Amino acid sequence: MILNIVLKPTRVKRHISGVLLLDKPAHISSNQALQIAKRIFTARKAGHAGTLDPMATGLLPICFGDATKFSSALLGANKSYDATLRLGYISTTGDSEGEISVASEIEPSDLKLAPQQIEAVLKKFTGTIMQVPPMYSALKHQGKPMYAYAREGLEIERQPREAIIHDLHIEAIEGNSLRILVKCGSGTYIRTLAEDIGKALGCGGAYLTGLRRSIVDDFDLSQAYTLDALEAMPQQQRDCCLLPTDILMQDLATATLNAAAAASLLQGRVISDYISQDCLSEGQRIRLYDQAKRFLGLGKITAGGEIAPSRLIGNV
Repeated sequence: MILNIVLKPTRVKRHISGVLLLDKPAHISSNQALQIAKRIFTARKAGHAGTLDPMATGLLPICFGDATKFSSALLGANKSYDATLRLGYISTTGDSEGEISVASEIEPSDLKLAPQQIEAVLKKFTGTIMQVPPMYSALKHQGKPMYAYAREGLEIERQPREAIIHDLHIEAIEGNSLRILVKCGSGTYIRTLAEDIGKALGCGGAYLTGLRRSIVDDFDLSQAYTLDALEAMPQQQRDCCLLPTDILMQDLATATLNAAAAASLLQGRVISDYISQDCLSEGQRIRLYDQAKRFLGLGKITAGGEIAPSRLIGNV
């Protein structure tokens, strides 16, 4: 007997590079969103710059190909969030995915907080504050993330950490639901902020019912694409959604190299033949381009004013 076996054609993964601004949907992890985007683009290599909790939505930068080498540029970036708090209740996870219970003896339905009262409390959380990282976080303890201990029912002592809140104000109040805009520095735990605000308001605590990230560094949610929209696009249109790799480092000075200098740099040599319109100083990182305006990577200014290769793309 002869069996006719039809093999599905395998999708050849592509060497594509660039930055995708993704509008992550709720109820999937950042890694799951990354894997879906990687499949949609049939990309060989990809990574995300900054993590969003599964319940959170919004801006998640994803780097493909060469851009993964420079994703660390966003690690210390400022961010903005639209957060919705349910006052008078607490959650084991700090958000709507945990076990919910009443936070204090005050009935949440009896909470009557004036906007002026809330704004006064929010003002106290503006600037440099101290936060105790939540158990449900990716913070490592003995090589293991905190959330792994939390799922085992274990409580690990955590030391307070500094966080910077640049701006914090009310967007809307409805009953015991408070919506706020948070502009903060990297490493801020919004779930912890919600709990602390609830306590400071005399509600016993609060938890997040919604969280949407709108800004990462200079990137805005209005520039982002949903997974569904990307899936529906033809490949050529989809590829046009990618931003160039050097968009991650727009705040750095630039230098242009001639063909000989570019070749030497890509071989790992220190070079002195370059053109820059910027005032450069020792130790400064700098974006490097060839005469065709192609991005070569990053260099560092030496004591002698030369450029030492730092992180390069490779084949250009």
